Amino acid sequence: MTKKHIISLFFVLSLALTSFAQQSAAYTNNFVAYQKALALYNNQQYLASQAAFKEIKKTATDRAIESDCAYYIANCAVRLNQRNADTLIEEFVEDYPTSTKRNTAFVDVADYYFENGKFAHSEKWYSKVDENALSQKELEKFNFNRGYTAFSTKNFTAAKKYLNRVENSQKYGSQAKYYIGFMAYEGDDYDKANEYFTQVEGEDKYKEKLSYYQADLNFKLGKFEKAIELAKAQLESTNDVNEVSELNKIIGESYFNLQKYTEAIPYLNEYKGKKGKWNNTDYYQLGYAYYKQKDYDKAISEFNKIIDGNNSVAQNAYYHLGESYVNLNKKQEALNAFRNASQMTYDLKIQEDAWLNYAKISYQIGNPYQSVPQVLTSYLDKYSKTKYREELEALLIDSYITSKNYKEALELLKGKNSFENKVAYQKVAYYRGIELYNESNYSEAENMFDASLKEQQDSKYTAKATFWKAEADYNLTNYDDALVGFKQFQQQTNASQASEFKNLDYNLAYTYFKQKDYAQAVQYFKNFIEKNKEDKIRLNDAYLRLADSYFVTSSYQNAIAMYSEALKINKIEMDYAFFQKAMSYGFLQETDKKISDLETFITKYPTSKLRDDAIYTLGNEYIKSGDLSKGMEMYNQIISDYSNGTFTSKALLRQGLVYYNKSENEQALTKLKQVAANYPNSPEANQAVATARSIYIDLGLVDDYAAWVQTLEYVEVTDVDLDNATYQSAEKKYLDGNTNDAIKLFNNYLNDFKNGLHSNQAHFYLAQLYFKKDLKENAKPHYKSVLNASQSEFTEEALLRLSQIILDQKNWEEAIPVLKRLETESNFPQNSLFAQSNLMQANYQLKKYDAAVAYAEKVLTNTNLDNKVKSDAYVIIARSAIQTNDEVKAKEAYSEVELTATGETAAEALYYNAYFRNKEGSYETSNAIVQRLAKDFSGYKLYGSKGLIIMAKNQYALGDAFQATYILESVIKNFTEFPDVIAEAQEELNIIKTEQAKTNASVETED
Repeated sequence: MTKKHIISLFFVLSLALTSFAQQSAAYTNNFVAYQKALALYNNQQYLASQAAFKEIKKTATDRAIESDCAYYIANCAVRLNQRNADTLIEEFVEDYPTSTKRNTAFVDVADYYFENGKFAHSEKWYSKVDENALSQKELEKFNFNRGYTAFSTKNFTAAKKYLNRVENSQKYGSQAKYYIGFMAYEGDDYDKANEYFTQVEGEDKYKEKLSYYQADLNFKLGKFEKAIELAKAQLESTNDVNEVSELNKIIGESYFNLQKYTEAIPYLNEYKGKKGKWNNTDYYQLGYAYYKQKDYDKAISEFNKIIDGNNSVAQNAYYHLGESYVNLNKKQEALNAFRNASQMTYDLKIQEDAWLNYAKISYQIGNPYQSVPQVLTSYLDKYSKTKYREELEALLIDSYITSKNYKEALELLKGKNSFENKVAYQKVAYYRGIELYNESNYSEAENMFDASLKEQQDSKYTAKATFWKAEADYNLTNYDDALVGFKQFQQQTNASQASEFKNLDYNLAYTYFKQKDYAQAVQYFKNFIEKNKEDKIRLNDAYLRLADSYFVTSSYQNAIAMYSEALKINKIEMDYAFFQKAMSYGFLQETDKKISDLETFITKYPTSKLRDDAIYTLGNEYIKSGDLSKGMEMYNQIISDYSNGTFTSKALLRQGLVYYNKSENEQALTKLKQVAANYPNSPEANQAVATARSIYIDLGLVDDYAAWVQTLEYVEVTDVDLDNATYQSAEKKYLDGNTNDAIKLFNNYLNDFKNGLHSNQAHFYLAQLYFKKDLKENAKPHYKSVLNASQSEFTEEALLRLSQIILDQKNWEEAIPVLKRLETESNFPQNSLFAQSNLMQANYQLKKYDAAVAYAEKVLTNTNLDNKVKSDAYVIIARSAIQTNDEVKAKEAYSEVELTATGETAAEALYYNAYFRNKEGSYETSNAIVQRLAKDFSGYKLYGSKGLIIMAKNQYALGDAFQATYILESVIKNFTEFPDVIAEAQEELNIIKTEQAKTNASVETED
């Protein structure tokens, strides 16, 4: 029985004795009942006791007994965990304010909750206790219990207050010191914690736990040897998995701090992390230990798990990660690590050294985030007094060329007037010109070549810029300027050493050919042929153009010989050479050979664009040789096989003339009227009308002729002379090169003679004049008028020019029918190729992918394809395949593109090469391709940024989380001009971070 129970009993007995004389038998019964209830309470039969006290309280006449009953009822409620327990205690205190059990009630309830570990409840009641009413022994227990209660609820301030009161207590002192020490430990007051733990270390009940804390305390106090000793001892005696992990961490990190990295590694590896997760510092320590052992693979495997790091530990880790990559010759990965370290300012020495490494590696392998010159310039600006200045300035000047981002390099070079920078500017301007030239932007290319030529510091580049400026002029049809340029190149000091010199005679020959200076063209084509026998395609072409030069100057025997040489090479335009040779025989009056060759041609080249020419010409030859039947048969073949061809109207006219010459006037008139009706305004129609007029006059049917002519809107009989005179006046100005006057006169002619005899020619020449003046919208309706008229010698050129105008406007729907006509109606292979090339582009733009691919495949059947046209065709196939999810076909096509493409198309091909390599799991190879993309095509930011996402995916697949996240974060930061790329990068980054957060406590993920 406790003291308070004895006191209660004594009080009851005293009360009973005092009142004995006055009490009845009922009182005696209450006393007996009270004793039974108290006995039940003391035997912990709280429910029965509570019920008994409730019955006594109902009949109690004495307030003291009533008060005690209320006390025990409430006390039992606490022990029975009844919902109203606290209320009953409160009511007891309120109803019986003078009860001696008031303070006892608070203590008793608080102690009960304390003993049952309900510290929040016990604190509530301890706070109500009147400490002054407690005995010394009770106060000692109260202080310890309340101190421990505060400790348990993490209220360390209150805990220290009460525990400090009993730290010298014989009963509670050891426990108080242990908890005071622990609070000092948790508060990082390691000296105080060590002081208190030392005082209780001899007590068995604290010994096991103290061994861990003391080991950790010594570690935190920098006493690493002692920490290792204590932790190893504890490691042998504990089976607690978490404690084993923490002890290994203490030992490993202590060895780490003692720079004993070999000893540290096995213990650091045994650490399991907090709740199964390591943090960035944990990865850094193990990684650095491996790094110091020169085990760079393992160092990388730890360092690269540090993601989202932005503190001194992370900066140090990324710097050593960069060095580890360098030692394994992984320069792209090293570049990313050094770049990250260089962007942090926690350790300025590390920042500078990281930036230096970042700059040097950028120069070596290229930089996907910013141009190499920009990186080097930024370093030199920030660290102007660096001892590496001379070395980096040399790299900077060279980087303007090696970076291949010529456009940005030119901006960086502006205003830099040193000799070295002027030399660099000359080269960069030249290379930028070549870049633009390869994109067919000849005007801008010429501007760059001019800029290069202003800085004549290096004779090699002066010569090259001179040559390519001439090439640009040639492509802009500025043949006079081109000729001057080629001649200037020829006279340059280093011209003969330049690769361009090899084909100079060929270029000069072509320029003279375009100027119609055939004598000079012959000489230079002959020079080229004599010196160059290996390039069969170019040699074949040279023979053809040499033959053409002879042909147009009526040197037919020589033409035949050169066409024959071209046929021996058998590379390009064989049908053309064969046809021209036959025509040359005709001009030499060797009619039999001409007829024989034309007959052979029709059989040998059934798909040739010149087949209709050959059939028509053969028909003419049969007629001239008197074989009218065969001649008419050829004309019929033209009319049936080429109903909309160039020679259809001519064949009909010829048939009409044959009938006229045979005096078969009815048949003649039928053919002539067909020509006049179906081919208005054409020369054939005009001749048909004139011949029909003669037939009607011969037949004496002038009225019939007049009636028929009235049906032809374009024939104005009374104004023929004025029509001819007006047209001839305009034509003369055109031939004289007087552009403005010619435009004015042709417009006058068309206004005066809307359906004039020469309206077709006038529309064509007017369109050409407007086109030359770059007034293409003005030219457009006149080209359309030519095309709406019947087939003529102007049709093909009008189709070509009109299609060029429409394509420049990117009006793809309008372009397609014009291009289709050009494809089918052109006689020149290059025009047909132009049509097919642009039909594939137009269909692709209109998302008609099957048609685009069909035309691309048509283009690729041509044997003499320029590399750019070839790569364009393959890239259309590839892009269309991507759009239709045919990645197998896309991969094949992009591999072909990569062989010949330049500029942005080459960048696109490289990106997809990397993409497909990633898809097939060839991650290292894919990364190497992205590195090449970054180095050689840094100016094409879209594909550079997309390539970086591929590299990030590769790195993550290879287990390098740092590289993956750093690359993706850099993409998000540096390529904001490409929202789709940013979105893809963010999606990949979220996936990786979510996965990494499962094992790395330092990683923050987006909600």
